[in-house]
Amino acid sequence: MGHSGPDPVRKGSGPRLSAVTQSPRTSNPPPLTVAVSVAVVQALVLLSLAVLELANVASERVELGVSTAFFFGAYGAVLLAAGAALWRRHGWARGPVLITQLIFLGLAWSLRDHVAVAVVLAICAGIVLAGMLHPDTLEALDGDPEGGSDGRGPADQASDSSD
Repeated sequence: MGHSGPDPVRKGSGPRLSAVTQSPRTSNPPPLTVAVSVAVVQALVLLSLAVLELANVASERVELGVSTAFFFGAYGAVLLAAGAALWRRHGWARGPVLITQLIFLGLAWSLRDHVAVAVVLAICAGIVLAGMLHPDTLEALDGDPEGGSDGRGPADQASDSSD
């Protein structure tokens, strides 16, 4: 009970907290989490379409099938990478995710004769756009992903150093 040595239960057995769990600022706001989640699902759908296209390449359209599969695969990979980067709050990933949603809205309009597909595309794109343009998401992505920024851009910080 009253021993003066190190406590064997506490010695190195406590949970090790990573940098992500130590800082309260690093938890992503819910709108960003939802937007990233839907974008990742979209990326997985594109990757699945690439695999399906490769599996169904006909001998009379090999070039078209392979190039379409490559496009879907590359686009899915970029969108997946952008989703992972957004999860880590890297602002560069906003562009690919936002442009994808605009493309999906245009695609939904083009497929308006297929109501179910058009509605799903439009709803998913709307959810991601709303999440990405939400003030909490914009604030989270404006700062440094490591949590050390005051939210100002490099130009603002450079002008302070020259004063």
